[in-house]
Amino acid sequence: MIRLATVLAAFLAAAPALADLTAARAEPNLEKRSRMALDNAEQVLRLAKEAYSQGDIQRTQATLEELRDSVLLAHESLRQTGKNPSRSPRHFKHAEIKTRGFLRQLGDFRETMSWEDRDALDQVRAAIEKVHQELLLGIMGGKKKK
Repeated sequence: MIRLATVLAAFLAAAPALADLTAARAEPNLEKRSRMALDNAEQVLRLAKEAYSQGDIQRTQATLEELRDSVLLAHESLRQTGKNPSRSPRHFKHAEIKTRGFLRQLGDFRETMSWEDRDALDQVRAAIEKVHQELLLGIMGGKKKK
């Protein structure tokens, strides 16, 4: 009975995270959509750690994929604004700081994982690292030379 309650609680905890990404996709304000997606990514990373500590590899992989999707949605939303990140960096800098934190947390999480389970995490980390680099280059880029 206690095991069933634990599984049900874990499922209910995962449900809001999935709904948040759906809500973020529906948000018409691109900057707000980006923040919502990054908030979702933060929740999902926490769920991935919990799932792994419970030994649920499939749920860990699914939540890591949602983490990647959330970060990609946030980045794409910021690009769709058409704003220059070096001239109006507020939202871009927020995303850069968040992705840097995710990379740090994923590195720590990777160290707790078995080497057999690290492949999915490494793929997600690589995608987030690419987004982080693009954000950082956009913010620091300034004017492009002709």
